[in-house]
Parts: sequence; C-alpha cells; structure tokens
Amino acid sequence: MEAQALRGRGWSISAIARHLGRDRKTIRAYLSGERVPGQRKPAGPDGFAVFEEYCRVRFRQDPHLQATTLLEELEGLGFGGGYSSLTRAIRVRGLRPHCEPCHQGKGRDVAVIDHEPGAETQWDWVHLPDPPKHWGWRREAYLLVGSLPYSGRWRGWLSASQDQPHLIEGLHQIAERLGGLTLGWRFDRMSTVFDHQTQDISASFAQVAKYYGVSAVVCPPRRGQRKGSVEKSNDMAAQRWWRTLADDLTPERAQASLDAWCQRTADLRVRWAGGIKQNVATFAQAEPLSSLPAPFPAVLAVTRTVSPQALVSFDGNLYSVPPGHRGQDVTVSRVLGAEVADITSAAGNTLARH
Repeated sequence: MEAQALRGRGWSISAIARHLGRDRKTIRAYLSGERVPGQRKPAGPDGFAVFEEYCRVRFRQDPHLQATTLLEELEGLGFGGGYSSLTRAIRVRGLRPHCEPCHQGKGRDVAVIDHEPGAETQWDWVHLPDPPKHWGWRREAYLLVGSLPYSGRWRGWLSASQDQPHLIEGLHQIAERLGGLTLGWRFDRMSTVFDHQTQDISASFAQVAKYYGVSAVVCPPRRGQRKGSVEKSNDMAAQRWWRTLADDLTPERAQASLDAWCQRTADLRVRWAGGIKQNVATFAQAEPLSSLPAPFPAVLAVTRTVSPQALVSFDGNLYSVPPGHRGQDVTVSRVLGAEVADITSAAGNTLARH
C-alpha cells in the first residue's frame, strides 16, 4: 500500500525501493500487478496435482479413509511427499467430505495411564463388515485383537464366530505371536468372559485364566476406553488393513497378510521414552513374557455345508464325507491342540473323522 501511495506521488521505483528497503524488481512486480500481496510464488511445480483426482475418488469411495492409509497407496504410485504434506494438501483442497458425527466425537477428556512392561494384555473384538462371499462367513467377520500397552505391539486373529472356544483359540494364537503371556488379561464386559448375573468373571473362563496362569480383569461399567491401547489397535486393523485387503484372498491368506502387515508397519511405529526415539519392536523386546503351555482343550465347533463333491471346508482344508449329504449342514468339531476333527450330521450322527 505504501509503494502504491508513493508511486502515486510521482516517486521513482528506485526511490521507493531505497525508502522501503526492498529490491527494485520486487517493487516493480508489485506495482505492475505481476505479484499479489499475500500470495507466495510457488518454489516449483505442484507435485500433488497429479494425485489430486485419485484422492478425490478414494474419499468418495470411503470418506473415513485414514491419511496414513492413503499415503501408503500414493507412495506406491510415486508420491514423494510426507504425511504432513499430504494432510496439508487434503485440508487446503478440501478433499475429505465433512462428517458431522466424527466432529462431535472430538475434544473429549482422556487420561494417560502408565503401564509396566509385561503387566497386562488388552483384548477386544472388532466387527469386520462384508467379508468376501467365498469365505462362507455370513455377513460379518470378526477379528480378535491383543495389545501390549507398554510397547504398543499388537496382533490379530481372524474368526468366523465370537463364541468362547473361538475366543480361547484366538487368545492362544495371538499370545503365541506376541511372544508369550503377560501377568494379566484385560477385557471389556463381553459375555464369553463376564457373567452379568454374578458381576464377576464367568466360571468357564476362570478355568481358562487359571490354566494359562494369568489374572483376568474386566473394565468398569461405561469405561470402555480404559483399554485404550487395544482400542487404537482396533482402529488400525479396521482402517488400515481391512479396508485395503484384496477380495480374492482366502481366510488363511488374509491372516498371513495381517501378520506380515503387523511386522512391516505396526511394529515400526515410532514411540518416545525418556527423550529417546525408538520403534514398537524395540520396546517389545523389554517386555518380560512367560512361555505358553499347550492350547486349552476347548471344543471348537462350526457349521459347514457339504459341497456337491461331498467335501467340507474347515480351517483351510477340505474334508470328505460319505456321498448323499450334498447341501446339508454339518458340524465340524475338534479339541484345540488335538489332531482329530469330527464331522457330525444335524441328527448327531458321526459322518467322518479326520
């Protein structure tokens, strides 16, 4: 404004530049309209422009897609920026659609709870919508997630059911992937662990906890965020892994992809302790975990349909039954840790043992 006023009084560009302490080329550019106040000249070509339409399409498909997941996709397409560059581009260009329920959930009071290494493992189920139809898992798949709150390390186990035998199988499988057992297990008030009549751990699950030598603890009523470590792990599993899972994978290959993703991505997250920057895998090495016993002998039973070839699918394998049962529902059962599976009809007759 001062340069324009002085120019109007008849001052030369050199005189204005000396008076304002600026270069003559800068004064000339502003007076001619070549440069506009408040608008910086780009230092180079816009590296995000070629990815803008891709981001718009992805947010139309999934408005709640996390920026970290989108960054991984863009890196595979050649994007050279970082997380802050991506989030700034999303914010400036208004790429993410507005979601009022998401904005209402922000700003709540939270507390940070310190956890000793090896003190507890937090557990929770995640509902995974719309699994591939060829899995035969009805409308939902379930993922049991176990998280070590001290280090932040977590693992998951895919399941077709949330009943107690599947829960016990998932507990053993995840503890094996985490490297052992902590002193305690923390759950929410799930019916397979907590007896709502006695307001205590159910008798059936108390035997499981005693078998593994851990103390089972349930979160207080309306305090689901007491197990915030596993809640954050649930969000990572659902938003960053499940939303990007290929539809042509079998449940076994999907489980293998989750294990690999946890080692490749989740274990390399950065954490700080005492001013020292380390990743989750380094912190996990300081967790004193005890060894696992053999699996608890729970009876795992699932319902399957006999194929036209007289085959039944179970745990990634195909088991034969006598002919004449095409299209019938049968029950496949086995004891965890055992090497024998029984196939029984709806009437309770044993059709085959493998």
